Amino acid sequence: MLVNSVVNKVNFGSNHNDDRKMKACVAAASILSTGTALACIAKHQGFSLKPSAIKNTPVKDWAIFKVYSKKNPNAKLLEIERNEILQLASASVAGGLAGGIIFDDKKHVKAKLREAVNQILGNVLIPVICVDTVSKFYKNHKKGIISKMPQLKGTGKFAKQVNKALQGIPFLAATAISLGTGIWTGNKFSNYLNEKVFKKKVERNIKPTDFAPHVDDIGLAVTLMAEKSPLSTFITRTVPAFLCVPGYETGTHR
Repeated sequence: MLVNSVVNKVNFGSNHNDDRKMKACVAAASILSTGTALACIAKHQGFSLKPSAIKNTPVKDWAIFKVYSKKNPNAKLLEIERNEILQLASASVAGGLAGGIIFDDKKHVKAKLREAVNQILGNVLIPVICVDTVSKFYKNHKKGIISKMPQLKGTGKFAKQVNKALQGIPFLAATAISLGTGIWTGNKFSNYLNEKVFKKKVERNIKPTDFAPHVDDIGLAVTLMAEKSPLSTFITRTVPAFLCVPGYETGTHR
């Protein structure tokens, strides 16, 4: 009995270490594929990837770190909008899936494929389409929508701050409604599609980690609906990092 207990502990430790190694490899694969896609996007938008150019450029002015500045409003910035988000997400999931297939037990491949569908459709594509559609509508009708918001009379500092906050309510409401609708619709549709394709009843509920990639939706909404500012461009700069999560979730799913 004592020998069996020791063997079980050794096996458990071994399995635990294998899981940690697998997860680390999947994370690396997701980061690598997302980073590669980001480099291709930067190259396509005219940023140099030559080592000499990167070396001679201050880190704060690298494409991924550079934010809007009022001192130089016409400076070239890396644009991360709908198409870029879909490219980054697809690369992340593809990398994570490949890492999971290579480094995890082959019996989990179907589960990872189902999760890939959930991540691409449910957590990225459908929410992005919803946010993009509402964002464009808001942008086209922004003046009319804002004009209907109540405003305090007066020109004092307090009145200006309150009025500015009131004018921001439609933006926040549009973002929240479109994002919530996209997440719910995406989850239901991806479950339905997985059930039809894999012939298995799927009841995958929304998880906390599902919201990580939706920073991209917030970034997209900010990009399309808000005026360019250091804050709005900073938010979009965090998008690639959060989009590594769908790939990791795909590759480690069982």
